[in-house]
Amino acid sequence: PAISGANLTGLASGITMTDQWRVTTNFNHGPGVATITSNWEQNDTFSQDVTVGSSMTESSGIFTFPSTGLYLIRIQVNAKATNMQYAGIIIKGTTDNFSSVDDNLANNYDSMGSGVDYFAAIIAESFFDVTNTSTHKVKFNLNSQNNIAVEGSTDYQRTGVTFIRFG
Repeated sequence: PAISGANLTGLASGITMTDQWRVTTNFNHGPGVATITSNWEQNDTFSQDVTVGSSMTESSGIFTFPSTGLYLIRIQVNAKATNMQYAGIIIKGTTDNFSSVDDNLANNYDSMGSGVDYFAAIIAESFFDVTNTSTHKVKFNLNSQNNIAVEGSTDYQRTGVTFIRFG
């Protein structure tokens, strides 16, 4: 049986927002570190519209939160390369609109063998406590030893990010 919350106080209301964005086209990256700045779109495919509540906004790869709260951020990058010692994704967060504060919230790396093209799915996730929507933002940096081909799609999630706000 369900537990009634009618007389409970001090508890959050659960998940109050979900949103999903993806990179729409393939692109080459590397070597080095760079922010994914273009070709972002909100997931809009039939039967996959996953937005609950207010949406995130994006400008030049910087994502702005619609309201304060605790957010789970999860990004997945699909890539292919040959002879790659490392390729990774970094979730960068700021509390001052990226004017001087630029912290790594999470990162994850994969390696690819030598020879023919090898594929990797690189995932990173982190919680981020947004206390001010005008200053607390995130962006996503790729980091690779050599050139990699990042895979995107306008029809389904290949390289993309999910945001979930907990009440």
